[in-house]
Amino acid sequence: MWAVAGILAIAIVIILIEVPRLLQRKMHKELWVFFTLLAAGTGLSIALELHWNIPSPLYLMIAIYKPISTLIYGLLK
Repeated sequence: MWAVAGILAIAIVIILIEVPRLLQRKMHKELWVFFTLLAAGTGLSIALELHWNIPSPLYLMIAIYKPISTLIYGLLK
């Protein structure tokens, strides 16, 4: 549980360092991207620390390209 608290503490420190600069320069789109990526990274780090089963992104690519590959292979056969 201490590791999760540490991950959250580091995320808060990163926010305290980066957000004022982005707001000062009026970089609102970059701020959304920053929060999205930070939330994804923090969430994945916490999930790994809690030993949750996180599927590989490769499975998503296989699910997308397998039907296309089968279709093309069938057309060329």
